[in-house]
Parts: sequence; C-alpha cells; structure tokens
Amino acid sequence: MKKSHSNSARVRRAVARGLVTATALASVSAMAAPMTAVATPSRSAAAAEIGTTDKQRVDAAAVVRLDPSPDVLLLGDNDFIHALWQKARDGGESFEAVRLAAEAAMMSEAAEDHVQFIVTGIHEAYAVDKQREKDKADAARAARLAKSQALIAVGIPNSPDLLDLSDDNFIRAVMRHEAAGPQVRAAAATALAGDAAAWQAFIANGAREAHQRDVADELKELEERNRAEAERRRELAARTNAAALFRITPSEAMLALSDDNFIRELLRAAPADAKESELYAAAQRAVLDADPAVWARFIHTGAEEAYKKDDEARRKKIAEANRRLALQLQAAAEKTGMNPNLVAAAKKALSGSDEDVALFLKEDSQYRAKRQSLQPASGKPAGFFVRQSDVDAGETFLAPVSAASKQADREDATWVVVPALGGQPGCYSFESARKPGHYLAQKDLRVRMTASDNSTQFRKDASWCAKKGQSGSGTSFVSASQPGRFLRQHRGDLYAADKSAKNAFDLERDFAQDVSWKVATPLAR
Repeated sequence: MKKSHSNSARVRRAVARGLVTATALASVSAMAAPMTAVATPSRSAAAAEIGTTDKQRVDAAAVVRLDPSPDVLLLGDNDFIHALWQKARDGGESFEAVRLAAEAAMMSEAAEDHVQFIVTGIHEAYAVDKQREKDKADAARAARLAKSQALIAVGIPNSPDLLDLSDDNFIRAVMRHEAAGPQVRAAAATALAGDAAAWQAFIANGAREAHQRDVADELKELEERNRAEAERRRELAARTNAAALFRITPSEAMLALSDDNFIRELLRAAPADAKESELYAAAQRAVLDADPAVWARFIHTGAEEAYKKDDEARRKKIAEANRRLALQLQAAAEKTGMNPNLVAAAKKALSGSDEDVALFLKEDSQYRAKRQSLQPASGKPAGFFVRQSDVDAGETFLAPVSAASKQADREDATWVVVPALGGQPGCYSFESARKPGHYLAQKDLRVRMTASDNSTQFRKDASWCAKKGQSGSGTSFVSASQPGRFLRQHRGDLYAADKSAKNAFDLERDFAQDVSWKVATPLAR
C-alpha cells in the first residue's frame, strides 16, 4: 500500500516537473537579460563583534532564565541575542514582549541595535511581560473571586471544588443547586447557550442580578400578604448582596446592625486586596456621610454600581494592554513582510471585540497565524506551490494544490514562517504545518523537509535570508549555510542553487525567475 502511495506522489511530482519545464521554456523568449547576482549575504564585522560586557550578558540571560556557558558568552552579540530568543520562545506567553523585541533586534544589521537590546531592551521588554503576567494573574484571581461573590449572593456555600470548576461547569453547578431560583436557572441556561464571554458575564453580574429578580418575584407575592415581612426580606437581600461584593458571608448579627454600622463592618472585614477598589472607597464615603439616606442608598444600589465600575476598569486595563501588544505584533509583521497572514489576523482581531484580541494573543493562535504558502512570484504555473511529501521522505517540490484539495495536501503545502533558527538578521525558517519541528533545509544542496536536531549546522541549513526578488518581484531566499546559493525550483524540485556553479540545477537560464517567490495566503489555515 505504501509503495502505491509513493508512486502516486512521484507521478504528481513528475507532472509538476513537466508543467514547470513547459512553462519555463514558453517564457524564455519573453525574459529580459538575467539580473546580476545579489551579493552574497554576510553578517557585517561589527554585527559579529562583542560590544557588551559579561555582566551585561549575564543580566540579560537572567531575564529568560538562561544560564550561559562560557561558549555562549563568547558569541557575537547577534548570536547571543539568538540564544536569548530561543529561551524566550520556549518560555511561551510569559516572554512574549521579550521574544518580539529579540526578533526586532535580530532583524537589524546595526551593531548598536544589538547592544541596546542586550543592555536595556530586554529588560524593558520584560517589564512589559511582567505587567501582562500580573494583569493576567489579577484577571484570573478576579474571575475566581467573581465565582465566590456569585455563590454568596445566590446563597450557595463556597467551596474550593466549586471555585476550581471551569466557567461553564461552574454555571451548571449553580443551575443545579437547590438555592438557585427560576430566574437564576433561566439566566444560567441562557449563558451556557452562549460563548465564553457570556459565561463570564453570568458569573460577574448575571447570577447576582438574576437572584435579585428571584427575590423581587418572591417579595412581590409576599407583599400582598405581609408588607412588613416583605420589606424585612428586601433589606436582608440588599445587605447580603452588598456583603457578597466584598466577598463576605454575613452573619445574622451583622445583618441586624444599623445601616452605618453594617457598612463599617463591611469595611472592617473587607479583604486586603479590596482596599484599593472603588467599592471600598464608595463605602468609606457613605459611612462618613451623616445622612442615613446615603447609607441606605449605598447598601441597596451604590455598592453594586461601585463594583461594576471596578469590574469595567479592570477589563478596560487588560483590554488596552492586549491591544497595544496586538498592534506591536502587527507592526513587527508588517515591517518584515514575511507574515502577511499574521498581519491580517491582527487587523481582524483589532477591529473586533476585546475577546477577539485576547484570543489572537494566545500562543497557539499566533503560531497558527504565521502559516503561509510559497509559490513562484510569477504565478506560473498557476496554482503551483512548494509542498512536501511524507511518502517520499520529506522531498519538496512544486505541485498543484488548491483550496479544493484534500486537507492533508493543503497542509503539506503550508509553512509556518518563523525567525531563522540560525539567528541571522533578516532571515527565516519554514516549519511544516503538517509536521511541527520539521523545516525546509538544504543538505548537499537538495532542499527537503527535515526534522530538526537543534544542531548549529541544522539551524544554518534551515535558515533562509530574504532578499528582493531577483526577477523584480517577490522575494528571493539565500541559504544561510551556503552563501551565494538561492532557494530555487528546477524542473519542479527544490535546490540551493548558484547560477555561477555547474550543477544541472545551477543553470543560468531562468535563474532569476526560478529563485523569486511569493509569500502567499496559507492553503491550510
């Protein structure tokens, strides 16, 4: 069975070669004189020098928890930044700003930019990451506290098991609890039918508000029989709700206090982290007022209003920080031009809701947004893309693939464009969307999809430096491990080619056209 698959792949490749060759021959007469070769990419001497001290490097390495060996400390500044970048990348979202700043530094060929990143840039970026981590931790804590407040308000005993549930399962637990009234159950069902934002809204405010409606319905029925008892229960409900906002389960003695002393008790028992909130400040203002009407208003409506101001301010702060980071990602991607799909994803998220931006910023979302496909810059043969073939041991070639192709074929023709594994500025690596950890790499001048062994040689073999397309359009990619050799398709196969050399795939004819590529919309998103 495997053999037939392999033969099928070779047939497709043979067809690709034939079509590519025919197209190339048909265009020979229309081709202009070949362009002069692009200069061999080389890192400037200044960029390879060490312009930073050991202390500056150790301090920078400490940011990403890298314990640099003597060999690492002897690297040129740009190579040292690559070592920092690798640790930041492996650290995930905790080092997002550091990773971005390192990538920007690696893309620069100016030695002063490398020095600046090591000495101050990494620390400034880490300050941004720390603030984002704090904001995320605050948000997670606030979400847990919101669950606690909802339980207290509805009359469900707090327990770690309930607070540790995912949002949707927490809502299901509330809905099933005997303390939940008809309005709470209906609101919970509505929230569960919605998205994550609807779940969060139910937990933050919806459960309390639905419980207040349940209480109002009960009191309306009671009021027809016993107005005084209805008023007493209304007061108890208002006090219980206000206490819940402070995350306090009130005792009977506390509920029996006068309005002003009830508020004083809220202030006394308030958790330490609530003392910087508008809720706490509003309680202080109310209790310092001599007007009993102010005290009653705070208990019945003021506490709720202040809490919602706190909640909105917290959400706004996180949303603004997220949008700043998304804009930074967009700008960085626009600058290189190598991740247009990421740019489009950032723009789409930024034009949407705060939840859309937060989703875009997730590590797996960004990784997926870096997917692209590669096709000849000329667009000929139409519909042909660079793809790999599993059944042919990762061989790469041009083949026709379209949106109507099988998912597996579209994934074989989709690549995640990441900063060069070798760390060279202005260079990139192409990771297989189908097989993460496998990259377009040259070996003996043939380009295949190969699994990374993380060796220095492999990182160079899998790095391609972007230059202006030799045909006058698109981008040409120079091999970082074979200076002067470009990523070229020849008769449908891929090579690291040099038109001044003598291999069959180095032929000067059609060289400029064959080494010019378009970074296209990913066939598999």
